[in-house]
Amino acid sequence: MSKRQRRKGERVGIRWRLFACLALFTLLILLTLWLFQVRLLSTFYEGEKFSELEQSAEELKKYVTEENAKDLVFDYAKQKGLCILVITVKDGVGRMLVNADVTPECMIHHMSAETVEGLYASAKKNGGVFDKRFEFDATDAPEEGRFPGFPQRGSSVNAIHVQVLEDDGLEYVMLLDCELMPVDATVRTLELQFVWIAGVLLVLAFLLALLLSHIVAKPLVQITQKAEKLSAGEFEADFSQGGAYREVQELADTLSFAAKEIGAAGRLQRELIANISHDLRTPLTMIKGYSEMMRDIPGENSAENIQAVIDETTRLSDLVKDLLDLSKLQSGTEKPDFAVFDLAQLLRDALDRYNTLIKHKGYCIESVIPEGEVPVRADRTMILQVIYNLVGNAVNYTGESKRVLVTQTLKQGVVRLAVADDGEGIPPEQIAQIWDRYYRVDKEHRCAVMGSGLGLSIVKGVMEAHNASYGVESAVGAGSVFWFELPLATEE
Repeated sequence: MSKRQRRKGERVGIRWRLFACLALFTLLILLTLWLFQVRLLSTFYEGEKFSELEQSAEELKKYVTEENAKDLVFDYAKQKGLCILVITVKDGVGRMLVNADVTPECMIHHMSAETVEGLYASAKKNGGVFDKRFEFDATDAPEEGRFPGFPQRGSSVNAIHVQVLEDDGLEYVMLLDCELMPVDATVRTLELQFVWIAGVLLVLAFLLALLLSHIVAKPLVQITQKAEKLSAGEFEADFSQGGAYREVQELADTLSFAAKEIGAAGRLQRELIANISHDLRTPLTMIKGYSEMMRDIPGENSAENIQAVIDETTRLSDLVKDLLDLSKLQSGTEKPDFAVFDLAQLLRDALDRYNTLIKHKGYCIESVIPEGEVPVRADRTMILQVIYNLVGNAVNYTGESKRVLVTQTLKQGVVRLAVADDGEGIPPEQIAQIWDRYYRVDKEHRCAVMGSGLGLSIVKGVMEAHNASYGVESAVGAGSVFWFELPLATEE
């Protein structure tokens, strides 16, 4: 088993991750429902009952001061199923005003006077309102009940609400009583149901995880399989996923684009190696040939033959230097050394030197450079290299006229330098590729007048290092114009 397969086996699949997430979510939902529907059921139920008693007491306030208060309260008690006791207190003496005993499990009508006085005192101390939960258990209560004055009867739990109000110096004490129904059996039933519900939901979560993992994982598995082919060197892999969801389709499109670019890079690399091998072999062959001729043939050790060896050695050195420069630019190890200089004067000096090198071959470099300084902030050495490479490229590809035109223009704080030739031009579909290393429009290797064949790639690297604009305008049969732009330097 390979190392990759072992790592693959150690990872948790999406199916089990989905199941774990769904199971956890299900358990959280069940825990929440169990907490509120089972454990806190009694609390919520009793809270609601006390709230109903308080609301009833507020409604009874308007009855207790009426002349027919007894009838009104009694009717209200029967309507609501409550026991109601209303006592008036004056000068510390209490007198029963209403005694509506309508439920069999009522406690307030069986309380002793001391118990009622205690509830009254608690209400007064609590701002006129007091709630109490009373429990009575006949199995372990004394004969008189857990509270003094309670008769012997069955077990029950009651909610008692006490409210005190004043009117014309007279206090009214209202005691409302309702039975709290036992919920233990309901709670046990709900707990049993929750066990079954939890089991069913966990099974459903597992089935849902299987379904979702199939929907989610299937296109990912297919993409992974195709990516493995890509890693094996099959750059024609098609990652398209018809009908897949948006994120997977975007991933597939990205991988398809990457495969296409990697394939193109691979082809370009093969071409690069072939072209570099050719360019290295040609000067080496000539150096070897001239050297052997000077060694073996008497009188051939002439200045002309020695110069040929020197020229080929220089050409070979330039190729190696350009490869090194391009490598530094693309890796980012060579950074521009920005300084302010006169671009117009740099251009004049460069063209003068270039004309001296190529005039014996019949080439002519014309220039249109307005008078005056053109200050720019850039790396002087790099910009000079760009000028040489653009002019050299134009010289190599110009037409029969052997004429190259260099122009410099100023517009809105930007200087534009353009190099034009009247060669065969570049097809529109190939313009984007000419900046690649050793890319050739005609696909046929040709010996350059000067340069290594890497000039445009170096131009691209330098311009991108300066964040500068550059480009080409060309048409088949109409020649090409290569240009770049730099902002004018401002005084600090």
